[in-house]
Amino acid sequence: MAHWRGSACAGFLALAVGCVFLLEPELPGSVLRSLWSSLRLGPAPLPPGPLSPEGRLAAAWDALIVQPARRWRRVAVGVNACVDVVLSGVKLLQALGLSPGDGRDHPVLHSRRDLEEAFTHFMGKGAAAERFFSDKETFLDIAHIASEFPGAQHYVGGNAALIGQKFAADSDLKVLLCGPVGPKLHELLDDNVFVPPESLQEVDEFHLILEYLAGEEWGPFKAPHANRFIFSHDLSNGAMNMLEVFMSSLEEFQPDLVVLSGLHMMEGQSKELQRNRLLEVVTSISDIPTGIPVHLELASMTNRELMSSIVHQQVFPAVTSLGLNEQELLFLSQSASGPHASLSSWNGVPDIGMVSDILFWILKEHGRSKSRTSDLTRIHFHTLVYHILATVDGHWANQLAAVAAGARVAGTQACATETIDANRVSLRVPQEFMTSHSEAGSRIVLNPNKPVVEWHREGVSFHFTPVLVCKDPVRTVGLGDAISAEGLFYSEVYPGH
Repeated sequence: MAHWRGSACAGFLALAVGCVFLLEPELPGSVLRSLWSSLRLGPAPLPPGPLSPEGRLAAAWDALIVQPARRWRRVAVGVNACVDVVLSGVKLLQALGLSPGDGRDHPVLHSRRDLEEAFTHFMGKGAAAERFFSDKETFLDIAHIASEFPGAQHYVGGNAALIGQKFAADSDLKVLLCGPVGPKLHELLDDNVFVPPESLQEVDEFHLILEYLAGEEWGPFKAPHANRFIFSHDLSNGAMNMLEVFMSSLEEFQPDLVVLSGLHMMEGQSKELQRNRLLEVVTSISDIPTGIPVHLELASMTNRELMSSIVHQQVFPAVTSLGLNEQELLFLSQSASGPHASLSSWNGVPDIGMVSDILFWILKEHGRSKSRTSDLTRIHFHTLVYHILATVDGHWANQLAAVAAGARVAGTQACATETIDANRVSLRVPQEFMTSHSEAGSRIVLNPNKPVVEWHREGVSFHFTPVLVCKDPVRTVGLGDAISAEGLFYSEVYPGH
């Protein structure tokens, strides 16, 4: 009888401690384990659900990410597409017989040595970059070596194709992709992606993606973050050859969302071609019926004049939404004399208050207002450790879910997992930050249980969330495109906007 009572008592005590686990998940694990062991109930059980900040944040996201009331049905995406050949940058440079030199940026690559110096420059910073390789024969030679290299992988590439591929994962969505689609790319695309016959070509465009891991070394240089360096000799995408096919396909396809990318590919073109193409882009967008949002996805650029033209030649006012990362944001501000333009580069994690100031400036200077007829009302900013969605009030709904979904997909895609694995990701965002440096901003203290922070500034709403950064990323290419697509997927535009 005494033995039975002892067992029952232990059972009730175990139940009580279990309740403490459930009701006080933030209580330090050491306290709970101490309580358990003091009752001599054997080894402490694992708490129900992960107690780590990463686990709590992932669970909070899952609760916040809800479908919009009105979902997209048909999405048209254009105009850059290619095959990405992904491999180790250091191993390719070694295979090319190159040795470590001084890191130096080159806006355009003309030789193998230029490639080595530019790769080293960005690897040393742990920063992503994309460059045009001017010499066709040398590029084709490097591309052949890269493509045949042991371990080299072939993927869908190009912002438009990657965004289209991400949307196509939802079988309820119909996706149109216009871009230079060769046989290898066509084979790699999801069956749910429709490519008009005029977009098909006999030869693929190849982009070489040189990846490096956090801590990887090349000579005296050591990468602080995992990232990649991209280069190509891509004339079809560079001239935006598929723009007309894309625009002529829209009337028959009848999309309710249009996604445009590839403007950055024009950097290798003459100023005259750039100027004419941008005018054609603006004219084409203006022909899209009112009420159909147009999202512009930016990418790595070095040509300030081209970036300035994109901002000022009516491209920004013609589009409804923008997607960009920290390098593109600062380059945009430098090119158009925006806030914090004197900053030469970000020092580590981009300052959240500064980013917020630049996003606010873009929407105030180039976005929709009572005195301006611009269509621009939304910007999705993404960097390694956090995302911000900035929207002009009254035009977009479900942005809390959208920014959380964009951040969640960054963690799952980088780690190649279906859901966030709390053991494989880390929370690296500053624990507290200011929302502005241009004016008296608010001080925010991060709470993993409430991971989306919202603040407002003169008719602009900001939704901020950390990213759970994959500790050992499987693949970094296309993360920005997946993030923008996921954010758009969960976004809802109000009718008439």
